[in-house]
Amino acid sequence: MREFLRRNLEAREFVVTQASNGLEALAMAHHEVFDLVILDIMMPHLDGYETCKKLRSFSAVPVIALTAMGDERDIVHALDCGADDCLTKPFGVEELLARLRSVLRRATVFDVVDRSEQVVVRDLRVDVAGNRAWMGDEPLDLTRTEFTVLRTYAENVNKTVPHQHVLGAVWGDGYETETHYVRIYVSRLRSKIERPGEEPYFSTEHGLGYRLGD
Repeated sequence: MREFLRRNLEAREFVVTQASNGLEALAMAHHEVFDLVILDIMMPHLDGYETCKKLRSFSAVPVIALTAMGDERDIVHALDCGADDCLTKPFGVEELLARLRSVLRRATVFDVVDRSEQVVVRDLRVDVAGNRAWMGDEPLDLTRTEFTVLRTYAENVNKTVPHQHVLGAVWGDGYETETHYVRIYVSRLRSKIERPGEEPYFSTEHGLGYRLGD
């Protein structure tokens, strides 16, 4: 699988570094800067789930997880561990490249977005120009995809945003049915923003979507 990916990516002028297991991958990620990580779930020594969770403790690099198990629970688990996208094996080269372009496009948009608006909802402040967010005076530690999801809701503050709109704005074309992506990322945002016993920042409009704000 690694050789298949390496040959096809290098043929398209990507620079590829390989790791044979999760521990080796983490050691590389500590010492090198990568634009994207393609992470197989089934690896020796440390599986992809644990590798992704450990990677997220020190890096926001975009991650595409590869799984041989097409069950939604496995995909959700990969996303919940911090993956930005998940691809089920077997897959074609063009499908992989489409997912890869989508993830890299989100990272590029994250870097160059040019807006001046700041959105404030109680203690939450979202700077859509600077790609930053705070709870009170404390900066939120968000991955690029987490921030892009939050920014999508902030740009529609106090409005119910349909899942399909979020999927299109964050992941792009071809994700219209992947509503579990939205559920997972809103859940991750809630865990970083909301506190037990306090009024929630995200509310659910069943059958429609989520709303940030009042």
